[in-house]
Amino acid sequence: MASNRQGRINDEMQKELAVLIRSLKDPRVQSTMVSVTGVRATPDLRYAKVYISTLDKDKAKDVMKGLKSAGGWLRRELGSRLQLRYTPELVFEEDDSITYGAHIADLLAKLDIRHDDED
Repeated sequence: MASNRQGRINDEMQKELAVLIRSLKDPRVQSTMVSVTGVRATPDLRYAKVYISTLDKDKAKDVMKGLKSAGGWLRRELGSRLQLRYTPELVFEEDDSITYGAHIADLLAKLDIRHDDED
């Protein structure tokens, strides 16, 4: 029987990290809205990439620095909330998929307008 353990762990880490990031007191992280868009852990649970999206793109680099600075605390809190043998080391990456999706939607809307004009 196949199980989706890796996916369940990724989802649980994403939920817990979203709660933990909201409770950070670092002004670099509190300055804008931060969303955890995804978590991808390695199969051995030694490392996990955490994909972060920010509302204000100008402050994204400061947010990433703040999260990297708080990485040890986040890992310790995550380890106490999730009962895993190994708590993965967190690697934060900026996720631009929301911006990319909006760009593609704009391009498709422009194509649709041109198609309507031809008819």
